[in-house]
Amino acid sequence: MKSREIRRTMAVFPMGSVMKLTDLTARQIRYYEEQELIFPERSEGNRRQYSLNDIDVLLEIKDYLSEGLNMAGVKRVIQLKQEEEQKKQKRTNAVTEEEVRRIFQDELMGQGNLLKPDPRSIFGNFRN
Repeated sequence: MKSREIRRTMAVFPMGSVMKLTDLTARQIRYYEEQELIFPERSEGNRRQYSLNDIDVLLEIKDYLSEGLNMAGVKRVIQLKQEEEQKKQKRTNAVTEEEVRRIFQDELMGQGNLLKPDPRSIFGNFRN
């Protein structure tokens, strides 16, 4: 995970700060949590702690509702976004079979010292 992503997922904002940043009430924020749209962490004192990603989702919810979407529609849109993000993550993490073969071949060649040029050769050919 990149450091930027780590910072965005760190739960550091208390309810009061989130209320000011989003212009939502505590009840609304708790309701969105009940609807499983956000997942705040809990402090040692069992207080909710929100991340920047949670705040982004809350602002998106607020925008969708102001555009006239109902709660079921909001949940569906956010679910589709999360699914797309997961697919994107899998694609970037997936290694193709061709890449695996190339990596394996490079590793074998490197272990057998087959990639070092022959210093006796004037053409710099590789040893077999």
